[in-house]
Amino acid sequence: MRVAWRTVGSIVARVWADTGGAVDRLEGLARIGIDEISYRRGQQYLTVVVDHDSGRLVWAAPGNSAATLRAFFDALGEDRSAAITHVSADGADWIAVVVAERIPDAVVCADAFHIVQWATAALDQVRIEAWRTARATARSEPRPRRGPRTANSPKRPAADRARSLQRSRYALWKNPEDLTDRQHAKLAWIATTDPKLYRAYLLKEGLRTIFHLPYDDAVEALDLWLGWARRCQIPAFTKLARSIKKARDLILNAIAHRLSNALIESVNTKIRLITRIAFGFKNVDALIALAMLSLGGHRPQLPGRHPA
Repeated sequence: MRVAWRTVGSIVARVWADTGGAVDRLEGLARIGIDEISYRRGQQYLTVVVDHDSGRLVWAAPGNSAATLRAFFDALGEDRSAAITHVSADGADWIAVVVAERIPDAVVCADAFHIVQWATAALDQVRIEAWRTARATARSEPRPRRGPRTANSPKRPAADRARSLQRSRYALWKNPEDLTDRQHAKLAWIATTDPKLYRAYLLKEGLRTIFHLPYDDAVEALDLWLGWARRCQIPAFTKLARSIKKARDLILNAIAHRLSNALIESVNTKIRLITRIAFGFKNVDALIALAMLSLGGHRPQLPGRHPA
């Protein structure tokens, strides 16, 4: 249509200024989700706030710091901030600090996805260590001569093991119910050949399972998991156990109130799609305006038409 993206961005920002200025987006908030999303290379982030009850994006601003989040509560005001009963977040310290400062009576829920993601990262650290050990051993094995491999070619078990460990990431990451037959076989091989790595996998799965238990069972299971992780002699998981113990109450709040950041992750995915369709945004205000028009639940008043 022979219209520059900069012009489109200006139009979108102007329309949202008119639309957003006519409504109170922050009215009636009780349960909110807070998260950050990268919208551009170079550590460029947005802080986004979603209303759990309406499913709407209610606020977004550039940055991912305590100062950015304080701007949201400044816009909300003391009276409406006091009406917030529940907050879900990913465990970031800057979010926890501001929430404790501005809404100390709110129930804070740790996001299950991010907690399990911590365990997955610890598991992958154990896998990488096993792969590096196998690779170092493989370097001392005799190399076969050039040409096709035959039955008489020297065996290289450490090299084969390193290759298998390198390709086992998805078998270890995926939920058991989603595994393919080949991935099931890969897990069985790991259980037989590397008890430490398989124990790390069981620790990850044990933590994931806790979020699906009834509250009373989850309390007992989480305490048992913490004891197991402390005694497992796997440095990545003993370190994780300290983080989980610190977030214990937030994890149990999430289980008791069945609140997570799943909704806000869905909103973040849609914001990424908006960014991709526009081939990126040079002006962050245009991105926020388009996200609010698309996901905020408020529609512009078209000329010559009465509101529905």
